[in-house]
Amino acid sequence: MTGSHTSRRARGALSVALAAGVLVPVALATAPAAAAATPTVSCTSGKAGLAAQLSKDITAALKGRKSTTAVALYDRTTRTHCTLRATTKYDSASVVKATVLATLLWDNKKHNRYLTQREINLTTAMITRSDNNATTSLWKQLGVTKVKAFLKAAGMTHTVPGSHGYWGLTQITAQDELRLLTLLTTKNSVLSDSSRAYELGLMRKVVSSQRWGTPAGAPSGATVQVKNGWLPRATHGWRVHSIGAFTGKGHDYGITVLTQDNKTMNDGINTIQAVARAVHKDLNPAVAARTTTTVAPPAAPQEAVPAVPEAPAVRMLTATPRS
Repeated sequence: MTGSHTSRRARGALSVALAAGVLVPVALATAPAAAAATPTVSCTSGKAGLAAQLSKDITAALKGRKSTTAVALYDRTTRTHCTLRATTKYDSASVVKATVLATLLWDNKKHNRYLTQREINLTTAMITRSDNNATTSLWKQLGVTKVKAFLKAAGMTHTVPGSHGYWGLTQITAQDELRLLTLLTTKNSVLSDSSRAYELGLMRKVVSSQRWGTPAGAPSGATVQVKNGWLPRATHGWRVHSIGAFTGKGHDYGITVLTQDNKTMNDGINTIQAVARAVHKDLNPAVAARTTTTVAPPAAPQEAVPAVPEAPAVRMLTATPRS
């Protein structure tokens, strides 16, 4: 029947919608959901043809993958930038540890003091081994107020520190993480030269089992500085992230890849490394890639059950990655 009359089925559906407190047009309730638009990789470059090649190759690297991925890239040599979901917020996991160290170094510069031996020990453990206890100690020492002040000074305007001591639930974006890499690799008024050298030095010394991610496919002559993070939760599965700065011998670029909705940790790693290989290849077409950067993660990674718990009343996801 057509016109102003409503069928019993339509009236029933409308009653359910009203009971739930949501008014949904009945004509649309049974229609198939529209497919979500695929985000576009946006690139610009001072080198002819490079932007189009990067956009094509990053898109191809992500094709068919379940990960919801954010990418931010810069290359100073060719004045190249690429973004994908660059301002979308993700739980930071241990990637925030690079920001914790930068905050400490920035605060020390403001007060004209050096790192204590305790701070040297804690920062070394936090960056090179991704030690959670060391991070918690430094997070408590600094306090959220100082972290927010650093973020403002650094221009990391979309980052929101985790509350109640849950540093691993800090909300980050690919754009802000790239901003941090930019500060670490160029002279600026936020971080002193010695501070930048100290943090990059620790990122160069990350243990071999944690050097996966953005270093995959890096040119053999590049100096690699990396920090990764991984965290499973009941919603959006595994968060797996990697930020990397690649310098020396004519290289001067940074890559940030954030992922979530991964079924396993390895799914996230594979997504990141596919993007990284495409980027390194396009930025270094005549340079051989190093052969030892991709290292399988340990069977039971330290952060599989993170130091920062689920939000209240949300079940912890404790699955371990499959090889």
